[in-house]
Amino acid sequence: MQPKLSIGSWAFAFGPFEHEPWSFSRVLSYAREAGYSGVEVNGFLPHPVPDVYDTVSKRKELLGEIHSHGLGVSAYAPDFRHAPPAAADKESYLELLKNYLDFTVDLGTKILRVDTVTSPVPVSEETYASRFARLIDTWHASSELAADAGVRIVWEFEPGFWLNKPSEVARAVKEVNHPAFQVLFDTSHAYMSGVAGARQAGQKELLQGGIAEYARLLEGHIGHFHLIDSDGTLHDEETSTHAEFGAGKIDFTSFLRETNDIFLPLEWWCVDFCFNSEVEAWGKQAVGFIRNAVKESMQ
Repeated sequence: MQPKLSIGSWAFAFGPFEHEPWSFSRVLSYAREAGYSGVEVNGFLPHPVPDVYDTVSKRKELLGEIHSHGLGVSAYAPDFRHAPPAAADKESYLELLKNYLDFTVDLGTKILRVDTVTSPVPVSEETYASRFARLIDTWHASSELAADAGVRIVWEFEPGFWLNKPSEVARAVKEVNHPAFQVLFDTSHAYMSGVAGARQAGQKELLQGGIAEYARLLEGHIGHFHLIDSDGTLHDEETSTHAEFGAGKIDFTSFLRETNDIFLPLEWWCVDFCFNSEVEAWGKQAVGFIRNAVKESMQ
């Protein structure tokens, strides 16, 4: 049985959609018509945030609207920009997290996405060590709260944020050392981080086995999956370009053939067209492309 497919609603609110973002209701209609089973909820306005849906009745109404389209929620991706986990006071981060955990549960999902927030600019060894220790401490405490709520925290690594080398990602998730904390594996970010070595500080750390080797490096620690192609470039020189499926450098059939044992057990796979102006057309094509790639990978 194939995992359910969702599409990230941020693709209709960021980048080329920033000045005229789609309403969340419009995203829901699109997802249903395009053949998705769910949406991954962007936690930035104008899409759902807990401060707007601040009562139980409002949240039930929101979930009812999602369900009325025959859709589920694969994960919630809230805004932590005001509390970078490697720099902010731990209690401030945890208070923000508690609010997001409640909303995640009320959305009917068990997955909450985080990142390091911090830019990947080079820092001294002392600063690095201090940041890393604070990050691990904060995320371990976060994992305790998440476990109590029945939620899994998934960290999305990418070239645009601190800790973007394969060994750093593996080290961090292993040092957090909590079953409620895992990695969100994004194929485009994995390619740019592990194959292209984009925005890595110091000596480049590249994986000759490509993103399949990256997935194996993190095996046992992958809790969520984002699919998107990579053309080997950065968007605005910051983070991975999210390219059309089949037009980039990732051979999805080959990749899945090598890693289906890791990814097929996951309940949801999310299609991520962030910063892509062609998401309306390419998002529809993605459903058939992925389903076909899975079938071919199992032959």
